[in-house]
Amino acid sequence: MEVFLRSLADPGFQQGVSVDVGIHQTTVSKIIDKVSRAICSKKKYWIKFPTTDDMFNIAKNEWAVHHAVPNVIGAIDCTHVQILKAFVHGDEYINRKEVASINVQATCDSREMFTSVDATWPGSVHDSRIWYNSSTYPIMYSNQERVCLLGDSGYAVTPWMLTPFQNPATNIERYFNKVHARERVIIERCFGQLKRRFPMLKYTVRLKTDRICRYIMCGFILHNCAKFLNDAYEHFQEIDVEEEPVMPALYAEPNNAAIRRRGIQFRNEIAELMYRQR
Repeated sequence: MEVFLRSLADPGFQQGVSVDVGIHQTTVSKIIDKVSRAICSKKKYWIKFPTTDDMFNIAKNEWAVHHAVPNVIGAIDCTHVQILKAFVHGDEYINRKEVASINVQATCDSREMFTSVDATWPGSVHDSRIWYNSSTYPIMYSNQERVCLLGDSGYAVTPWMLTPFQNPATNIERYFNKVHARERVIIERCFGQLKRRFPMLKYTVRLKTDRICRYIMCGFILHNCAKFLNDAYEHFQEIDVEEEPVMPALYAEPNNAAIRRRGIQFRNEIAELMYRQR
């Protein structure tokens, strides 16, 4: 898997493969393109977000086995994959670090497997905008089991998105933030494992923009495959956890302030319950 992902991003590596195998580099490139399409065609089998009440309950119960925040089915965050500046609309890909990138949103479950991935947005787009336009948003909005995701302060608090208290003023709020941070880091750990396993996603992807999103998706799918097969590659060395600066939420909940009030009330209830049970 590592060789395949490296060959996607490195034309020089493709040239080396072509020499070793005895075929032209363009043939290697065509084979890689075909294989990447085949891998992405299996996305629905390897990257699954809960869509029914039964699936919500299973994910919630699995989370509760090892974590303290109740009613949670996973964590959400975005990670940037650096690319060469695009020729078309290139400035849209320049992120806050002044480099070109794809801003990839993902959710993960308690098993450190990705449950949804959106790798279609340029680096300048804010995390909360990606969330409101993602395929997972309407699922969480409509869920009847009152389950939620853990997100950082770049997202708005809602009944389906638990974020930390901005300025914790009580022991309850400070305790909630402490536990929230400890458990939400699972998504950062997944990103760290992904980029350790496939360095092409940690460094610059030197490909045409129209192919990059598909190749990024290959990495996420193969990560889940490796987890399913109990591959311990990420344990060979210490995994670097990403520490991206958190940007304040720029986009309010699309509907109305009532949802935010419900989210704050839900978070308060969760925080009080956790503090009593600590």
